[in-house]
Amino acid sequence: MKRCFVFAAGTYYGLRELPVPGDLIIAADAGYLICQKAGITPDLLLGDFDSMDEPENLPNVLRVPVEKDDTDTMLALKEGLKQGCNEFYIYGGTGGKRLDHTLANLQALIWLREHGVRGYLEDDDFIWTAIRNETLTVKREVEWGLFSAFCFGPPAQGVDEVGFQYPLNDAVLRAGEPLAVSNHILEPEAAITVRDGTLVVGWELPRHRDTDIL
Repeated sequence: MKRCFVFAAGTYYGLRELPVPGDLIIAADAGYLICQKAGITPDLLLGDFDSMDEPENLPNVLRVPVEKDDTDTMLALKEGLKQGCNEFYIYGGTGGKRLDHTLANLQALIWLREHGVRGYLEDDDFIWTAIRNETLTVKREVEWGLFSAFCFGPPAQGVDEVGFQYPLNDAVLRAGEPLAVSNHILEPEAAITVRDGTLVVGWELPRHRDTDIL
């Protein structure tokens, strides 16, 4: 398992997963400022530097055009995949002033799953990932913890939710119907299954304590 940590330029809430030797760390443009705050030196700084000046004397900087198809964060994910990573943690990928970038990063989770790897988008007290034709088991880490599932594309068929306040059995989730928002995890472990399709799912985690934030 090779992990990739991507730091984007959204809101930083602190680290839940800590990089260890062997992990790939990529700062996407002003995500470098988050790395500095966390005391982390990225292996690669990638960006068009439209939101910060390119730092001096930093090795391994990849400047990309301002006019391009992908966001800096998406380019960072593609670089991590290119380098053989199969588990991705995105920090600074939500919040900030740009809802469009949060939505883009949720879409990026789908892109990662379609390429056979898994990404986690870290929010304040929520974590998001994508599932595709599979079952995902989640632990209840907060009493009455929230759980939501969203379809962003073709209808997701054969959806089961087991261990939740509002169970589903062989349901269909559609992009225009937020049927599976704000459920609650009742059991120590709950499971969501999608037999045909893709969902973006998120569940509640304990809030950071001040001592947790690096």
